[in-house]
Amino acid sequence: MYTEDQGKKLGVNGWVKNTRQGTVIGQVQGPPDKVKEMKSWLSKVGSPSSRIDRAEFTNEKEISKLEIRGFGTRY
Repeated sequence: MYTEDQGKKLGVNGWVKNTRQGTVIGQVQGPPDKVKEMKSWLSKVGSPSSRIDRAEFTNEKEISKLEIRGFGTRY
């Protein structure tokens, strides 16, 4: 909910999902400056009940057009 709200506030597209291992996975797309801001929020702030031990972002690449519409939470 909080992460979804932050993604929508920043205007990025993508999704997040909590895993059974207590981690979060997801994908973020949008203007590079907004993606960077979202990554900063994910690694330093997060939702109020979260505990962030580390943040790891992988498989980063530039795309010519957005592949995802909106920002949501997957279950």
